[in-house]
Amino acid sequence: MRCPYCKFEDSKVIDSRSSSEGRVVRRRRECLSCERRFTTKEHVEGSPLMVVKSDGRRQVYDQEKLRQSLLLACKKRPIPTGSLDNLVIEIEGRLRDKSQDEVASREIGELVISYLRDLDDVAYVRFASVYRNFQDTEEFMSELEELKR
Repeated sequence: MRCPYCKFEDSKVIDSRSSSEGRVVRRRRECLSCERRFTTKEHVEGSPLMVVKSDGRRQVYDQEKLRQSLLLACKKRPIPTGSLDNLVIEIEGRLRDKSQDEVASREIGELVISYLRDLDDVAYVRFASVYRNFQDTEEFMSELEELKR
């Protein structure tokens, strides 16, 4: 594994941990040249998961796109980045558990909303307002009322 700091091509593994039901292996490494430490994550690469958009277009599932959406919804909220990384892995795992090569974008959005509702109310409302495309304050207030219940 190439060191991200000095670009030396060899490192040693200090610690390995399995997470997300064995789907991801987190390795703590140390560069053999500069002795700095860094973390890598390995995950099983299966067949590509295709996302079917509402207009029928298909595109390859992008874990980073989901992560960025969550980061935006959780901006300035007391939520550790590690929790969001775990959430992305959990959502992807749930999608892949269905043993389908295609998933509707709507299904991804609903999964994200269900997880955010339990994680943080403000992040949930932020994500829902974009995902559900509220057109006026009535729709927004309706969602808030539901959240209060």
